[in-house]
Amino acid sequence: MPRTPPVPPLIRAGRSSLHVMTFNIRYDRPASRPGDVDYWPDRIPPLQDVLRREVPTVLGVQEALHHQLVVVEATLPPRYRMIGAGRDGGSRGEYSAIFYDARRLQLIEWDQFWLSDTPKLIGSSTWGNGVTRIVTWGRFRDTSTDREILLVNTHFDHESDIARIRSAAAVLDLVRFFRPRLPTVVMGDFNSDAGTSSAYRSFLDSGVLGDAWVLADEHLTPDFGTFPRYGRPVDGGRRIDWILTTPDVLVRQAGVNTATLDGRWASDHAPVQALVEIPRRGSGAAYPVTPR
Repeated sequence: MPRTPPVPPLIRAGRSSLHVMTFNIRYDRPASRPGDVDYWPDRIPPLQDVLRREVPTVLGVQEALHHQLVVVEATLPPRYRMIGAGRDGGSRGEYSAIFYDARRLQLIEWDQFWLSDTPKLIGSSTWGNGVTRIVTWGRFRDTSTDREILLVNTHFDHESDIARIRSAAAVLDLVRFFRPRLPTVVMGDFNSDAGTSSAYRSFLDSGVLGDAWVLADEHLTPDFGTFPRYGRPVDGGRRIDWILTTPDVLVRQAGVNTATLDGRWASDHAPVQALVEIPRRGSGAAYPVTPR
């Protein structure tokens, strides 16, 4: 198999900007075998390749099991830290973890809740979810701008539209709790089509969150679908992995990363990336959350 030639990073963060990536890295499926596109040991090199090249300031991962997070942690520079826990409690089950550059972002507090009627009950699931779903959030101080920021990561249910709508409402409640004090970035695999789904409309119609892809000053790639299932992403395909932002977060660039390593994909999802800025207080800069 021919070697993949080196490619430049899709996004480079500056002193005042944050490079955000959301990436469903696909859980290590026990039934997979060597030679399967799903086989985790074969997916590690392309995963490491994209993370080492991009080095996002903030990385939200979905579907990651504990031993997969160990690989992510070892791949990122030593200054990176992680928040999050398994959805089944402790280190058990999938994480919706957030990795961050601790030199740039200082953690103030973090927590996790379950997308159910009993959000503090570990492993709870009451909205018709096929599996347990969680939200991980952290409040940080950006050392470059001295502003606080809220970062949120989640993974919505893949079967129940009612569960996705209620999950969107729960995320909006969290964001509103910290508004208008904290600029916010929400990352996730929402298992919902951008533009048309009920969950997507719930976010945008709220006036609280906008779609970073829509708001970006510059698109670095075509409007690729983010769930190509180990195939090449298609322009105009289903975009179910999103980065959402409040109006006080400026989105400079956005793109969908389609890089492979020696013909292998890291996941059945493509990572989504955005370059964002949090203006200093009093600048008055803001985006509308509705499409321009």
